[in-house]
Amino acid sequence: MTVHTSRTKRSTDFIALLEKIDVLYGPGTRVNPVPVVLVLDNGPIHTSRVSQVALASRPWLTVEWLPKYAPELNAIERDWLWLKRDWLANQLFGSFEQLERRIHWSVAQMNATRLAKTLLKLNEAA
Repeated sequence: MTVHTSRTKRSTDFIALLEKIDVLYGPGTRVNPVPVVLVLDNGPIHTSRVSQVALASRPWLTVEWLPKYAPELNAIERDWLWLKRDWLANQLFGSFEQLERRIHWSVAQMNATRLAKTLLKLNEAA
């Protein structure tokens, strides 16, 4: 999971996330490129004119659109639930910056947990 935190929820925030994805997975960043599929709801920050231009300028991305207001179809909703319930619950943060640091640390831990489980399953299957 790749996260971009911000105090706002604007198209420019979504484009900042796309720029992070460019650095991690964009053309020329890997010897063996991996397919990148973005699953997006039809929220305003994803469908704005500026966001559509930003997506169109990245033909290497595949976008799958979910219906608006269908959180049960959006896997990220389960991840946010896990993050809030298991990593951020029962804590107070003195500033946005402290919360932001904790979110990024927690996501790194979640990704490591997923990787360990995947490697374990691959090892068991071998």
